[in-house]
Amino acid sequence: MRRSASIRAALGKLGVLLPGLGAVATTAMAGVFLARRGVARPTGSLTQVGTLRVGGQARPLGEVVPLASLDDLEFGGWDIFPDDALASATHAGVLSTEHLDAVGAELRSVRPMRAAFYPEYVRRLQGPHVKSTSTKAEMVEQLRDDIRAFRRSRGCVRLVAVWCGSTETYLTPGAVHQSVRTFEEGLARNAPEISASQLYAWACLQEGVPFANGAPNLTVDFPAAWELARLRGVPIAGKDLKTGQTLLKTILGPGLKARSLGLTGWVSANLLGNRDGEVLSDPDAFRAKEATKLGVLEGIFGADGEAADFEHHVAIDYYRPRGDAKEAWDSVDLYGWLGYPMQLKMNFLCRDSILAAPLVLDLALLLDLAQRADLSGVQEWLGFYFKSPMTGAGERPEHDLFVQRRRLEATLRGLAAGEPVERHA
Repeated sequence: MRRSASIRAALGKLGVLLPGLGAVATTAMAGVFLARRGVARPTGSLTQVGTLRVGGQARPLGEVVPLASLDDLEFGGWDIFPDDALASATHAGVLSTEHLDAVGAELRSVRPMRAAFYPEYVRRLQGPHVKSTSTKAEMVEQLRDDIRAFRRSRGCVRLVAVWCGSTETYLTPGAVHQSVRTFEEGLARNAPEISASQLYAWACLQEGVPFANGAPNLTVDFPAAWELARLRGVPIAGKDLKTGQTLLKTILGPGLKARSLGLTGWVSANLLGNRDGEVLSDPDAFRAKEATKLGVLEGIFGADGEAADFEHHVAIDYYRPRGDAKEAWDSVDLYGWLGYPMQLKMNFLCRDSILAAPLVLDLALLLDLAQRADLSGVQEWLGFYFKSPMTGAGERPEHDLFVQRRRLEATLRGLAAGEPVERHA
């Protein structure tokens, strides 16, 4: 199904709602505040420093398509802790005192709304700043009230949402997830298959707010959410932001495949000491993260949906001294001419939230662009940003970063030229 790519202007304030005001969300906010003051460069953000080749000339992306200005962004969100964004960012320990002091007043003004929280989905965290209702249907209504109140109080013309909360326990779509009707019935009876992140997504979709899922949760990746997104004319994207170790796999994997080298095994280990690492120490939460991490290489090296013939193992260990500065180890076993074996070793000392923050900004701006272009449903062209890109029903996701980048650029060129753009589930 196709829609015209006519794009409405990005006029007025754009509200960016972030469920989970932790390290990733506060790092993203602080970066925007610093960038619009001109005291720091938003490195890593395609929308801010990237270019797009049009007519044989590389042009800043914001000159090619009408993106919302950083000056027009208003931030809000929910969290299980009552700390304002400055206190949360200080606790996260990602940014320097110099950077936090420079935008402290702006961060302090962002105070979280009470969270929709059910501890059975995130067992390693507990917080006092939560809502209380008798049914999940009532919880959705409270979240919708929050969205309306934020829109009014901040004078926002448009809203987008990016999930920056914790990884939930592993869930797969069940009967309750198959249609809008079955999901609404499930909300009324407190179906255990409906997690907290799904409540946020449902509330946003009902309010016409585009939604991106930055975690491996089953947040908007099920038929009922696809149906509601189409009915409300809302774009959605996900899932699980592609940051450290998986980013390298989607860069190196296609390179090895392009040279027709063989792969016998890839072992990945992670040391992570932030709140995300603590949550992932729960085996059921790790299972959700593992599923998105394992699918990457299989998608790159598997041909026509067939299973790839190599071993792939991923481990994540919570190690508090590392904080947000994650350490990732990879050991790759490959072979070349006549089957002779080789090895590749990598040690990536990355910063999780520093890599994730520009993706949050890009997704907020590009989903807003998609809605102004009347695109709805799953936005496959945004798969560039995710470990496990959402696709149309029955379609196979693309994991090659360079193919993903070409698709992203092709869509943006099409929007700029007013050409029809594919819509999916």
